[in-house]
Amino acid sequence: MRFNWNSWSLNKDHHLLVKLAVAILLLGFAFRLLLFRSGGFASDFQSPFFENEHVQEPDFKPPVPHGMPENEDQLPLDIIIEKCDLFTGDWISNPSGPTYTNESCPLIEGHQNCMRNGRPDSGYLHWKWKPRDCQLPRFDAKRFLELMRNKAWALIGDSISRNHVQSLLCMLSTVEQPVEVYHDEEYKSKRWHFKSYNFTVSNIWSPFLVKAAIFEDNNGVSTAEVQLHLDKLDKTWTDLYPSLDYMIISTGKWFLKAAIYHENDTKVGCHICPGKNLTELGFVYAYNKTLHYVMDFIANSKHKGLIFFRTSTPDHFENGEWHNGGTCPKTTPAKEGEIEIKDLNRILRNVELEEFEKAEAKAAKNEVNLKLLDFTNLLLMRPDGHPGPYRQFQPFAENKTAAVQNDCLHWCLPGPMDFWNDVIMEMVSFEVITSFKQMDDEDYQYLSTRIPSGRKALGILELDVTTSLTAYNIIKTMQKQSRCSIMCIIWRQPHTSRTSFESRISSHKYSVAVVSSTNRILHHTSTVVDASVSQ
Repeated sequence: MRFNWNSWSLNKDHHLLVKLAVAILLLGFAFRLLLFRSGGFASDFQSPFFENEHVQEPDFKPPVPHGMPENEDQLPLDIIIEKCDLFTGDWISNPSGPTYTNESCPLIEGHQNCMRNGRPDSGYLHWKWKPRDCQLPRFDAKRFLELMRNKAWALIGDSISRNHVQSLLCMLSTVEQPVEVYHDEEYKSKRWHFKSYNFTVSNIWSPFLVKAAIFEDNNGVSTAEVQLHLDKLDKTWTDLYPSLDYMIISTGKWFLKAAIYHENDTKVGCHICPGKNLTELGFVYAYNKTLHYVMDFIANSKHKGLIFFRTSTPDHFENGEWHNGGTCPKTTPAKEGEIEIKDLNRILRNVELEEFEKAEAKAAKNEVNLKLLDFTNLLLMRPDGHPGPYRQFQPFAENKTAAVQNDCLHWCLPGPMDFWNDVIMEMVSFEVITSFKQMDDEDYQYLSTRIPSGRKALGILELDVTTSLTAYNIIKTMQKQSRCSIMCIIWRQPHTSRTSFESRISSHKYSVAVVSSTNRILHHTSTVVDASVSQ
């Protein structure tokens, strides 16, 4: 993840003789500073202990250096904060198991309630996702709820989104049980409310993201082709879109179904429609059109929340598919490379990544915060995580060899899908740098009275963090790449422990202002310790 700020430009057209004269004056000025230990920039290189220094009355305007380049103490042209790849890793042993069970969480849909339905093995519950080059903290339900106070989340898409929302709700229910406050006529779209936090989570049923007439039962049996309007977004989600603070949007497998395609209210072709006298355009045509339209809508929306686009998930059907007897008998995770993604899944994912890449730059230009969730590799290695025959209650109670419908597409709860929430929380936590601005008079008036004499406060870096470690790592990275002696930090999470944060920061040259999300100042430390002190 990269954050770039441009420094103020310099006027480099000085005449050579003028430069030489200024350089001579600077040398003399610097020599005088060394002799008399006066304030100003010399203090950037002195001991952090100021008991013998003269403390001047604060000047409420940012000090202007004389005889030195204007940007000497500014941020460099590029400040780069790198983050590890959360989507590349391995499943490792997790003896502690899940944070909830089917007994503690009543929100699990019957088809994914593998424990209740009699799945005999439990090994699939004792693995956790570990990125290869960094630590991934476990999902902290209380911290997440604190972070989402007065916010609205929505998961928009098909039954995989419904599967995911149940996972999220179950993990959050370890802190507070949500109350269902809305459902549509078919109980496919729902909304829950966490009263103590005034936080809502919605599941919005929109499997195509565009307008569609669907003729299918709950077992996936269709009586007619889907009527799909490729140029009309589904108002089920677009009407709610402006009111959402966070959302995860996805689609995928539904485009493989037989469908008639409409554009400008005219039939233009189809996918699997023999005898209809229509051009066979194929699902890739429809998927490209739809995702391009969806991404264009998002990128141009001026939305100020955080929008995730999630790629479609792989299935693990063996010896068939959903409709013709496919099964998923594995009981342990696979290692990387042991399972290849199926051709259809690869095609869908390639379209998704291509359309996301096209929209990403446009979204950034329009200040729309659009991020990618690509859980393909994470889930590809979990063929053991599906309900299989245990989408039904006790499927072999009467006949041990009964032929039953297997589900190798959705995920048992608890199960591998729970670790999506670990990744998502980390990504949300890392959305910490919201702005950098040069200080206005009011900011400077307050902070300048608390900064030791001679230290220059450059600006305010607004942080919205959930852990002191995240804040520390960001600031440490910036310090390494800048020549600044002081940065004034607005730390916007009042519930996070400040002691740990300040103890880490004490080894660097910072003045730290801690404020709440309402900008009420909670604490300020004016101690500035030289970076040479033990790290």
